[in-house]
Amino acid sequence: MRIALAALLVALVTGCRSIGYYAHVAHGQAALLHERRPIDKVLADPKTPEATRTRLERASEARRFASRKLDLPDNRSYTYFVQLDRPWVAWNVFATPELSIAPVTHCFPVAGCVAYRGYFRKDLAEREAAREAALGHDVAIGEVPAYSTLGWFADPILSSMLRWDDDELAGTIFHELAHQKIYVKDDSSFNESFATFVEREGLREWREAREQPAPDGMGDALERSFTEQVLALRDRLKAIYAEAWTEDAKRVAKAEAFEDFRGRYLVWRHDEAGGDRRYDRWMSRRLNNATLLPFGLYDTWVPSFATLFDECGRAWPAFFARVKRLSRLEPSERTRELERLRR
Repeated sequence: MRIALAALLVALVTGCRSIGYYAHVAHGQAALLHERRPIDKVLADPKTPEATRTRLERASEARRFASRKLDLPDNRSYTYFVQLDRPWVAWNVFATPELSIAPVTHCFPVAGCVAYRGYFRKDLAEREAAREAALGHDVAIGEVPAYSTLGWFADPILSSMLRWDDDELAGTIFHELAHQKIYVKDDSSFNESFATFVEREGLREWREAREQPAPDGMGDALERSFTEQVLALRDRLKAIYAEAWTEDAKRVAKAEAFEDFRGRYLVWRHDEAGGDRRYDRWMSRRLNNATLLPFGLYDTWVPSFATLFDECGRAWPAFFARVKRLSRLEPSERTRELERLRR
């Protein structure tokens, strides 16, 4: 899963509960700033591999399109490149109580409360996961190919992003710049749904401008279908944990629910997904409450933002102005308006 929020970084500008964590995050971000090179210079360097050159040229095209055509921030973000010495830029640690689907949250003054803690080093992420597990929590570690500092720094293109195809690379740039445009503390669902809509519509316009056909919706349809199954499992677990049963009885029901989910997945992969194995790697992991946390975060209000975009005449400045007004509402009022737009 791609998780790209600012929680990894906010400790650098606001402080956090752990001096050790603060030092780690400060060092990790400083290392990225030190290693970044302007993309123009990377492209001009004869030592740059041709494959890297091609991907960075495409990223630069998408970056210019984002500001000129999508009204996204025109700044230095994604005009630099960092060649990492590792496969992922960071690792996120998710945790929940053993018999709850509610996340263990971490709160910061800038980004608000988020459902994970990020680390630039895998060994430190594993140490944090072990600490949470020792408390009796369900734990999961997610690999992070990219993240956003919400404009605090000029976010670079990372070598971990170049393994994506053109659509995902361009879409990620649109998504992360949308976070820089508008971000609401303590409302991850709003933030991610908004940025996901900008990503998808921006990608449609990007392909249209390059005289390419609209994105193939098959991948999106499979993702939605798989996510619906995960969310159904999460609802089932929530119901189990709310029962007036003993903890041992809940543990048995929990194990049965996950086993049933695995069986249903095999049927879905064969019948609906046509043998597509894109989720096999995720399914091969030890599943628990924490592994389910990221699902649904990116999609909840996407239909609402699509309706809003239509109401604004599909004009980006007008759309962003309406979203800004939405962002300033009280949470309950904002939710009611998003629900109205989704109907």
